[in-house]
Amino acid sequence: MSPAADVRAAAPTAAELLAFVRRTAEDTSLVSSLPLDPEGRTWLRLEGPGGSEAWLIGWPPGTGTGWHDHAESTGAFTVASGALREYSLAARLPTEGWKTLELSEDIDRTRRLATGQGRAFGRHHVHEVLNESDHEHAVSVHAYYPPLPRIRRFSRTGAVLRLEQTERPEDWQ
Repeated sequence: MSPAADVRAAAPTAAELLAFVRRTAEDTSLVSSLPLDPEGRTWLRLEGPGGSEAWLIGWPPGTGTGWHDHAESTGAFTVASGALREYSLAARLPTEGWKTLELSEDIDRTRRLATGQGRAFGRHHVHEVLNESDHEHAVSVHAYYPPLPRIRRFSRTGAVLRLEQTERPEDWQ
């Protein structure tokens, strides 16, 4: 195998995914091509770098993801227009064998991401993303590697996090 083929076969890093979502978010014609629905999120599948899975997502006012993770995938997202709020947990959770966890104090993190701002995250990153605006859509670009093998969905009541369901690609494509 040639050195060039080795480079093409290398998995994209979180930094490369972040660079991709930032570049893509700057493509105003792509961002404006996404149909926006006043009630539900809309999305468009994109070609991500190095075999990654990528999405352009429209967020009506007041919508969000709920608590979830992306299993074994690393990821990145950037806000292309509007603003999003991310709530996350600053701890590694067990990947298997639990249904309910009591979270420790000082585990919660929050960040507001305005147009042009983004972040990368590692495997098993638990978060929820919201458009907290009451009048403005948000649009964001997301990329994951490896392509999402599953998403675990959680509910949260105070310090208790409960695994509610596991989704596979066939559930959202």
